[in-house]
Amino acid sequence: MNMTEVLAPWAAVNAALGLSTPIRDEAHYSELLTFVQDCFERFGEDERHPVFALVGVVAERIREYEGRVHPWPDNSTPASRLAFLMEQHGLRQSDLPEIGGQSVVSEVLSGKRQLNLRQTQALAKRFFVPMEALAD
Repeated sequence: MNMTEVLAPWAAVNAALGLSTPIRDEAHYSELLTFVQDCFERFGEDERHPVFALVGVVAERIREYEGRVHPWPDNSTPASRLAFLMEQHGLRQSDLPEIGGQSVVSEVLSGKRQLNLRQTQALAKRFFVPMEALAD
């Protein structure tokens, strides 16, 4: 391996995704979210696939931008954050099979039930948020 073999592909990736600087605006943010979603759709759940190293870099940029531009309110709860994510994605209670049936989702949203580890992991992956965003 020589430096040219590494830098040429990186330059192409950087030009396509703009990773050498923080996310510029909502359009750039949306492009990166789409890239991550496309990777999961194309390469599935195989986190050992080499593209997921790049997804990790992109996800870190996304987290930084969201923390800066779309921070969670200090008084929010996992249930209110889930409700916010559902609203942002145009989802209904029946659209969350990661949690269970509509009655289970309703209990989570009302605060009567907490998400378990499996549910939290699945939702974090679906919404590209850290697990901590959906846990107490």
